[in-house]
Amino acid sequence: MQTYDIATIEGDGIGPEVCRSAVAVLTEACGSRRLRFHPFDGGAAHYARTGEVLPDDTYAACKSMHAILHGAAGLPGVTYADGTEVGNDLHLQLRFRLDLFANVRPIRLYDGVQSPLRDWKPGQIDYVIVRENTEGLYASRGGGVNLRGEVATDTLVMTRKGVERVARFSFDLARRRQGAPRDGQRRVTVCDKANILRTYAFFRAICDEVARDYDDVQIDYAYADAITVHMLKKPDFYDVIVAENMFGDIISDLGAGTVGGLGIAASAELGERHGLFQGAHGSAPDIAGQNAASPIATILSGALMLRWLGEQHQDDALKSDADRIEQAVEAVLAAGETVPRDLGGRATCTDITAAICRQLAG
Repeated sequence: MQTYDIATIEGDGIGPEVCRSAVAVLTEACGSRRLRFHPFDGGAAHYARTGEVLPDDTYAACKSMHAILHGAAGLPGVTYADGTEVGNDLHLQLRFRLDLFANVRPIRLYDGVQSPLRDWKPGQIDYVIVRENTEGLYASRGGGVNLRGEVATDTLVMTRKGVERVARFSFDLARRRQGAPRDGQRRVTVCDKANILRTYAFFRAICDEVARDYDDVQIDYAYADAITVHMLKKPDFYDVIVAENMFGDIISDLGAGTVGGLGIAASAELGERHGLFQGAHGSAPDIAGQNAASPIATILSGALMLRWLGEQHQDDALKSDADRIEQAVEAVLAAGETVPRDLGGRATCTDITAAICRQLAG
């Protein structure tokens, strides 16, 4: 039985609370001998104390271990001289230095959660947004120009390699899924602004090239502005959506809003050899230390971690444990007795963690 070493970075705000909850659930699901968690420093508070957001030993551990589980990072007022947030730089550095090119954001309506979209039921919203994670507009991070305080520019960057690999990742993902809820069709929707900008026309053209290798997966197109309407009007049409970095960032938060909010939104940042897993929400320092945060997004991100590790290492037991965690979360939400505050309930972080662990143990 293989053992997996997981680097954990609890971070700031509610990060320590939700990260510890995820560790507890993962340990309950897999057993203490399967996963070994190793805590490391990093984040805005660590930067305020030491001047380092990502210490060398933390990066070395993240590079050498099987996976990375992160709580959250960022604190109000802790910024660099250019005004950008220090906290975000923790996972941005890991993203670029470890080449985590695919940001995977499942958008799924769970039983027990009321969608803000009228009449949509669990099972009708179930798709994945794949965001290209290392190029696009965010490639200008730290490299933009501010000229005399009069002109500021950032450059949108796309490469053939970058687009091709995230497109191929998306089509491969669609092949492993069951298709869109509406019609069962395996489908990749390319989200862009190919009608306006050459970079996005380039993005679409390369996706078209990749699509020729996947006769069993339909290719679809949507402009970034139009898809914000389609995601509200016909969310059951979507299976996998692939987008450039900034567009993917924006529409994935919109998608999360349709299924309960960021408190239930899992996230995986994946490369060829490395994976970083964290909830899509922020550090919420206003409720830190109050046992008020929902750990569900981080717990579901832990399930994504298990599934990815299972695929990387041909470990079916881990994939089964990932399924069990997702089923336990849904069972707790469906019961309606342990509901987090962001979903209209009063359950604490520890209440939710204990309920999911009990469901797994039962």
